Parts: sequence; C-alpha cells; structure tokens
Amino acid sequence: MAERDVAYLRGAGVEPTRLERLYYRLIANPVFSAFVVLLVRLGLNRRWVVIAIPYVWLGVFFLLPFLIVLKLSFSEVVLAQPPYLPLLNWGEGGLHINLNLENYKLLLDDDLYLRSYLNSLRIAAISTLFALLIGFPMAYAMARAPESWRAPLLMLVILPFWTSFLIRVYAWIGILKNEGLLNGLLLSLGLIQEPLTILNTDIAVYIGITYSYLPFMILPLYANLEKLDWTLLEAAADLGCRPAKAFWTITVPLAVPGIVAGSFLVFIPAVGEFVIPDLLGGSSTVMIGKTLWVEFFQNRDWPLSSAVAVILILVLVVPIVLLQRSRARLEAAR
Repeated sequence: MAERDVAYLRGAGVEPTRLERLYYRLIANPVFSAFVVLLVRLGLNRRWVVIAIPYVWLGVFFLLPFLIVLKLSFSEVVLAQPPYLPLLNWGEGGLHINLNLENYKLLLDDDLYLRSYLNSLRIAAISTLFALLIGFPMAYAMARAPESWRAPLLMLVILPFWTSFLIRVYAWIGILKNEGLLNGLLLSLGLIQEPLTILNTDIAVYIGITYSYLPFMILPLYANLEKLDWTLLEAAADLGCRPAKAFWTITVPLAVPGIVAGSFLVFIPAVGEFVIPDLLGGSSTVMIGKTLWVEFFQNRDWPLSSAVAVILILVLVVPIVLLQRSRARLEAAR
C-alpha cells in the first residue's frame, strides 16, 4: 500500500480527492480489499481500480449470463439432457460451429411472438402511465408533508414489500373476481346491477402491475421532489403565477429525472412480467414473459426461449442506451 494511503487511513491529515475517497472506502471494505489489491498488483492505478469494480460486477452478473443465453439461442433443440446440441464440436476435420438461425427465423414467421412483444410493450406502457398518474401526487404530498410525517409515510409505501408478492397477487383475485369484494361493494351501493367481469382481462393485469410496481415509481419521485427548492414556487406566486401554471412550469420540469427513473423501474420489469398476467389475465392475455415460460418449461425448447429472451433484452436495452447518449449530447451542447 502506498505511503499516502497509509497516512490517510491513520488519520495523518491528508485530504483525498473524491476519486481517492472511493478508493479508500473500497480498500477498507473486507469484501473488496483483496480484489482491489489484486487489481493494484496488476498495474492499475486508483482511477482504474474504482472504474474497474462496477465493470467487473456487470461483466460477471450481466454480460456473462447474457452470453450464455446468446449461445443457447443459436443451438438446435434435441430430446436429450440438456435439450440442445453444443454450439462447438471437435471432429475429425477440427472445430465445427453448429450455428442455427432457425430460432430467430421462427420468431419472425410466427405472429404469436410479435403479438406477445407488442402486447407486453402496450401493457407495460399503460401500467407505467397509471403508476405515474397515481405515484406523482403521492410523492408530491410526501415531499410537502411536515418532516416528522415523512418517515411514517415512506414506511407505508415500503410496507407492501414485507408481504409475499404471490400473496398480494392472489389477494387481488379475491378482490376482482365476480363474487369478490369489489363487485360486492358496488352491488351493495347500487352502482351496478350485475357483477362486472374484471378478472381474466387486461384491466386486471393493469391493476395488478400498477399496484405491484407503484412503490418503484413513488420512491425515485419522492427522492427527487424532496430536494426541490420550494422557494421557487413562492417566488413564482409573488410574480403573479397561478399555482397550476407554477406546477407545470417549475415542479414538473425539475422532477423529470425522478419521472424518468421511476418510469424505467416500472416499465422494464413490467414488460417481462409473468406471474401477474398468468394469475390475473388468464389465457386471453398474451405477454412475452408468459410465452417465454411456456417455451422453456412446457415445450422444453431452450434455444427458442433463449432467442425470445435475447430479443427482449435488445428491445429494452438498445432504446435506453440511445436515450442516454442523446441526453449526454444535449448536456454537452449546453
């Protein structure tokens, strides 16, 4: 360890830079210290050590599994264990590559998969919009509440996570079915004459996804709105701006980072959702997560299900990367 590192860790009054502070926190952590020492011995300086940690994490837990799935998507299904042929084979003539493109061709030829992708994107987008319309007022009210109330309100938002996800989804079956609590309440109030058919429809899927992922929308919005300078609204009111106009011209633009973060946190998992459409949507709701599950577990077609997963990842990742690049260009141009 360098003398500067030893002096800092001993409290010798050495003022580190921000990058060095991250480096010192890494070497002080017993989980990362051995890995950091290994990187330093390989010749990396502090800057590259700090940068290498997240890239290694993403490489091990995202890139490597994706490459395995990508390899499977080019394999051929067989009745064996595992149910696919190896992509690489050593034969008499040397190394043979058995590259099979039929899985991707089937995705283009069979409209079931296209409908699954489009239906998943539609349901996820509408559910994200509902979560935003419900979550923004809740996050705004939490941010404007007295400081002593904010922690209990935040606890109420997180409280559903203490209950099993499956139990919460099954609870909605009891609420939305024809003899459920919702129809019973509406019938007792005289608002309807016969039970509404909500379960096993897209409406039930919207309700389930919005309810399940609503905290993921509220939390980033609250974190963003809590840091908002409320004196800007007071200044706008002093200048004669109406509250509604001040909200749309000041609050909403400043909350855009929280809106974007919350929308991503809801939209991305909602696209691949399987449990909610299977339990609440029934057989009439076709989403890509359910289609992937059928191909993998029922049809035991691992190569085709891997191709479905690869296309799904590309559909989600590519637009996000393009959006981040466009935002970086806009910020650089300012």
